[in-house]
Parts: sequence; C-alpha cells; structure tokens
Amino acid sequence: MAEIDPRVTLEEFFASHDLDFERRDGDTFLVTLPGEKKLQTHCALLVGDHSLSINAFVIRKPDENEGKVFEWCLKKNASMYGIAFALNEIGDLYLVGRLPLPAVSDQEIDRLLGSVLQYSDSSFNPLLELGFTSSIRREWAWRVSRGESLANLKAFAHLI
Repeated sequence: MAEIDPRVTLEEFFASHDLDFERRDGDTFLVTLPGEKKLQTHCALLVGDHSLSINAFVIRKPDENEGKVFEWCLKKNASMYGIAFALNEIGDLYLVGRLPLPAVSDQEIDRLLGSVLQYSDSSFNPLLELGFTSSIRREWAWRVSRGESLANLKAFAHLI
C-alpha cells in the first residue's frame, strides 16, 4: 500500500476547513488560525524527512515577570496534547509539536491544530497579565486620556 504524501494531506485538510494557507516552499506551509482572545495564531508546518513539525507564535518576550511566565508555561506543558510551550533564541513564546510522517492524517492534523488553537487562545490573556501588566496599565491610561476605545482591553480591567 502506497503512503499518501503528507503535503497533499495538509493541502486537502486546509482546503476542506476553509483555512487560508501559503506554501512557502515544497515542504513549508503557513496557516493562520482564527481565535477569540488571541484573534490570530500564525503557524508554520514543516514536512521533514521523518516528521511533521509545527511552530506557532503565542507572544513576544515578556517585558516583566519572565520567571513567572516561564513557570506558568512549564506547568501548563504537563497537561497539553501533542504540543508544548517553547522559547526561541530571543525569548518569544511559541507552541511546538511534532508528528511522525506515517501519523499525518486529517484526524491528527485536526487534533494538532485544534490543540494549538485551544492553548494559544486560552493562554493568551493569562500570559499577557503575567508578562505585560505595566504595559497594559500604561495603554489603558493613555487611551482614557485621549478618549480612545477600551474595548480590546476590557479583559484586563481588573488590573487597573
């Protein structure tokens, strides 16, 4: 029985789920997942020789409380399916995961992307609170002083 090319499986999955994607080269796919708290999660999926890896940006390097942010992520990792929080070389937070190529199927892609979306979206506000409280307070004050909308900061009203 011939194996199905994982690149074809990815393209068919994205099309069947109305996900806009870009094929960067023969093996790299960029897709943006829509969320609620984190409005967009940008993901890169790379088909390697033996595995499919996923890398999804969550937040930039925290301005403050780095240790608490990283501790929160490590504790969260213990209960996550298929992916984990990781840092890049400058301290930005990502979700990363890997599947062996024979496991790449619609069902596993759905689980993997679903996990990325769930953890990215549900972790976004807690991570912002831990790592950017001072920035949130400054932004709130600036908007109030100028009569600007606070709509996308309402989730952080308890910090003010």
